Amino acid sequence: MTQIEIYTSPTCGFCHAAKRLLNSKGASFSEIDVARQPDQRQAMMQRANGRHTVPQIFIGGKHVGGCDDLYALERAGKLDAMLAA
Repeated sequence: MTQIEIYTSPTCGFCHAAKRLLNSKGASFSEIDVARQPDQRQAMMQRANGRHTVPQIFIGGKHVGGCDDLYALERAGKLDAMLAA
């Protein structure tokens, strides 16, 4: 199964929406809470080419972006293939 990582914070509505979509696909993911682990925010920003907002989502080690980007992949019919790779 493809490794999925999502950087989140507990009060972020976009984070919850992204996780809902992934859960609806039956995808398991590891969640890194940057509010509880502030040292991870710097790692996230480095991996996400300077993006500092959450969520930041990585599928198979590839940065796919945030919640809007994840839903755009779903609308384009590309998300399932990425999750299955």
